[in-house]
Amino acid sequence: MSEPQARRRRGGGRSGNAQRRGTTAIDQMPWRMIENVDRPTEPLNEEGVQAIHNGAMHILENIGIEILNDEARQIFADAGCIVNGENVRFGRDFIMEMVAKAPSQFDMVPRNPDRTVTIGGNTLTFVNVSSPPNYYDIELGKKVSGTREQCQNLIKLSQYFNCIHMVGGYPVEPVDVHASVRHLDVLYDKLILTDKVAHAYSLGKERVEDVMEMVRIAGGLTDEEFEAQPRMYTNINSTSPLKHDIPMLDGWMRLARRNQGLVVTPFTLAGAMAPVTMAGAVAQSLAEGLVAVALAQWIRPGAACVIGTFTSNVDMKSGAPAFGTPEYMRATQMTGQLARFYGLPMRSSGVCAANVPDGQAMWETSNSLWAAVQSGTNMVYHAAGWLEGGLIASPEKFIMDCEVLQHIQRYMEPATYATTPHDIALDAIEEVGPNGHFFGIQHTQERYTTAFYQPFVSDWRNFEAWEAAGGVWTPERAHKIYKQILAEFEAPHMDEAIKEELKDFVNRRKAEGGAPTDF
Repeated sequence: MSEPQARRRRGGGRSGNAQRRGTTAIDQMPWRMIENVDRPTEPLNEEGVQAIHNGAMHILENIGIEILNDEARQIFADAGCIVNGENVRFGRDFIMEMVAKAPSQFDMVPRNPDRTVTIGGNTLTFVNVSSPPNYYDIELGKKVSGTREQCQNLIKLSQYFNCIHMVGGYPVEPVDVHASVRHLDVLYDKLILTDKVAHAYSLGKERVEDVMEMVRIAGGLTDEEFEAQPRMYTNINSTSPLKHDIPMLDGWMRLARRNQGLVVTPFTLAGAMAPVTMAGAVAQSLAEGLVAVALAQWIRPGAACVIGTFTSNVDMKSGAPAFGTPEYMRATQMTGQLARFYGLPMRSSGVCAANVPDGQAMWETSNSLWAAVQSGTNMVYHAAGWLEGGLIASPEKFIMDCEVLQHIQRYMEPATYATTPHDIALDAIEEVGPNGHFFGIQHTQERYTTAFYQPFVSDWRNFEAWEAAGGVWTPERAHKIYKQILAEFEAPHMDEAIKEELKDFVNRRKAEGGAPTDF
C-alpha cells in the first residue's frame, strides 16, 4: 500500500466517457444500467426454500468446511466456531448474523465514474469471458494457447461493447507471458484499454496487492479514496466439495480489509463435486459460499459481497461438465431464491459446453443467460465469449453473445411494455380498420425507426436474398465485425502522468520478480 498522495486528476472522465469511441463497425445500444423489471422465476415454495436453507445450515453445523488458510481458520476460531484440525463447523446463528451485515446493494466506481455499476436490487450487469487458457477464431480454424495480443483484442471488445459493464479476469490467458508477471502486463493492458470496473485474481498476496495498487494509480486516487468505496472486485471459488484453499481466502481477506468487491462462486458440478440432485448441489454450494461471506463480514462489517452459483451437471457418460442444461437453469433459479432469502446480490454465468461458435453454443448460452434473468442475477460472469466449458475464448462467440445481451437489454426497456394511449394506439387501429395496413400511417411513420430492436449480427433477409449476398453464416459475419472493431478501436483517455506512473510501477514490480512461482 502506498502512502497517501495529493489528489490527481482522474483518468477517463474526458473522452473515456460512457459513449464509446468509433461508430462505423456496428450501431449498438447505449451504455446503461439494466433494470430487471420481471418477477423472478421461483420454482421453490416457502417450504422448499426452508428445506435448502436448513440443508446448507446442517452442512455448516454438522459436517463443516475444510479451511486450509491458517489465518482464516484462526479468525473463525476467535469468532467461536468449532475448529478441529482444518475442519471448521459454524453455528447457524453466527452465519446468519454475519450475512445480515452484508449490503444487499452497492456501487463499484472505476477510473471513469460514468462507468459506475450498481450490484444488487433489480440491476443486471454483464461481464466478459474470463480465464480460458485457449483461444479459437474461425480465421485460425483451430484451438491454440492464448497470447497477450489475443488477450488485448478481447479486452478491446470488452471496452467497445456498451452491453459489457465490467471486465473480468484475463479474457484469455496469455501463456506467452510468464505467470510471475502476467498479472502486471494484463492489468496494465486492461487499465489502459478500458475504463470499466476491473477484476483481480486472488492467487497469492503479490497479485492482489499489485492489482489494487494499479487500480488506485489508474484512478488517480489516494489510499483513503480507494478504500472509501469499492473500485474493483475479485471472484473466488471454493474447492468443492467443502473446501476453501489458501491463496483465494488470502486474497479475499485482503480485499475485504480494503473495502473492495467480493464475489464467491462455488463450482459445484452435480454428480462430480456435489450431489447428483440439484437441490443437494444448491445446498452444498450455498454452504460453501456463505462461509466466505461470513469471513468477510467478521473482518469488515458491511463488506460488499456477492454470492455466486456455478451449479450445473456433468455428462455421466464422460464426466465432462455440461452448461445451459435444464438442470443448470433450475439450479440458478433456486439459488436466486436463496440469495434473496439471505439478502445478498447474486452472480451467475453465460456458459456453454460447445467447442465452436455454432448453434449448440448459442442455445446453451441463451439458456444460461435467460436463467440469469429469471433468477434475479445481478452480475452475469462469462456473458460473452465462452466456449468448451470455459477452456476456450472466441471473438466470434463474443460478438454473437453481445447480440443476445442487447436482446435482453431491449427486452427490459419500458418501450416494450408501455401502456400509454400512444402505445395502445386506438386511433391508429381505428384509422386502418379491417381492410388496410399500418405501414404508411402517421403513427407508424413517427415510430418505425425506433419501434423494434435492430440487430448488428443477425441477418433477417429471406434465403434468396441471403444466398445472393454470399450466403454468409453467422460466425463469419461476427468475425468480420470483430476485425472492423479492432481496426477502429481507440482506447479511452488516460492522463499521461498516470500512464507513466502505471508503467513505472509495472517495471519496478517486474524487476522485483513479480509473483513467486515454482517454475
